[in-house]
Amino acid sequence: MTETTRPGSKPARPFFSSGPCAKPPGWDASKLATQSLGRSHRAKIGKTRLGLAIDLMREVLRVPDTHRIGIVPGSDTGAFEMAMWTMLGARPVTTLAWESFGEGWVTDAAKQLKLDPTIIRADYGQVPDLNAVDWSNDVLFTWNGTTSGARVPNGDWIADDREGLSFADATSAVFAYDMPWDKLDVTTFSWQKVLGGEGGHGVIILGPRAVERLESYTPAWPLPKVFRLVSKGKLAEGVFKGETINTPSMLAVEDVIFALEWAKSVGGLEGLMARSNANAAALGKIVDQRDWLGHLAPDLTTRSTTSVCLTVEGADEAFIKKMASLLEAEDAAYDVAGYRDAPAGLRIWCGATVETADVEALGPWLDWAYASAKAA
Repeated sequence: MTETTRPGSKPARPFFSSGPCAKPPGWDASKLATQSLGRSHRAKIGKTRLGLAIDLMREVLRVPDTHRIGIVPGSDTGAFEMAMWTMLGARPVTTLAWESFGEGWVTDAAKQLKLDPTIIRADYGQVPDLNAVDWSNDVLFTWNGTTSGARVPNGDWIADDREGLSFADATSAVFAYDMPWDKLDVTTFSWQKVLGGEGGHGVIILGPRAVERLESYTPAWPLPKVFRLVSKGKLAEGVFKGETINTPSMLAVEDVIFALEWAKSVGGLEGLMARSNANAAALGKIVDQRDWLGHLAPDLTTRSTTSVCLTVEGADEAFIKKMASLLEAEDAAYDVAGYRDAPAGLRIWCGATVETADVEALGPWLDWAYASAKAA
């Protein structure tokens, strides 16, 4: 391989993975509270800390009191499948897919639950015609396509007078966008994205219409214990007060409490959105200055500000792996190869826990890795 000149400085924190994502700036394990560790999550201290995590999420996300917030097992996948298995089947279903996780919900609805859904698709980087959605149906969609870099522009397309429920997989969206809670009946996410939390735990947020569905409808299929949100015909309210369905990691809970307190310290939701927007803008400038780089999602109004997916001129999967390997070996950028099912390219996480200066420092290293991979 022909030697190319390495840039003189590196990102101080080269963590650009799209999940689990960079920890909040200043994070250190020694800063986590430890009073709940080694204790039962059912003890007063465990319930108190779980309840605090829920309260902080409500505060930072500005979730109205009409909506319930629960911590559930299985990350965002577990949370979204819990919603599907407990609420779908009451009326027709429409599934929207423009990236791999949306396709996963198509598979669940069509092949596992056998609901014969209406399927509306778009290619990676694109979003389908949202005005074509029939809101007499329950509608499943990803707010922000983590593997495609494409997102819905806002919630205006969700009908106020909808008969069906809106199910939003919002795992790379919450804490980065101002979510229209009045439009969202079911919202799910995991801590490991914009908050930089640990994996394994999901969050489900239920609006009043979702609660009504749960209490008035019993699905035809059996429900695993970890999916059950209803007891004796009523919502299991304890789940939304810190009484989790299965045993949570209290270390992960303390970690997300740290992240949420950090979020408050940087200005809450506005501060988090500003940080993500600044990072995405810095990366956009890098792309604009290089003719060999492009955005997989070309439309700025539907381009993610968190999981930003890039095209690389002439690159195939092997070339991208080479670039990513070179960057990791230099400790210049970690985990920047695109998702395995997506078109070959780079994926740079620009969520709030990333520092804009580190995104700016990444540009010369992308040049170096591209030139080095071509010369190999």
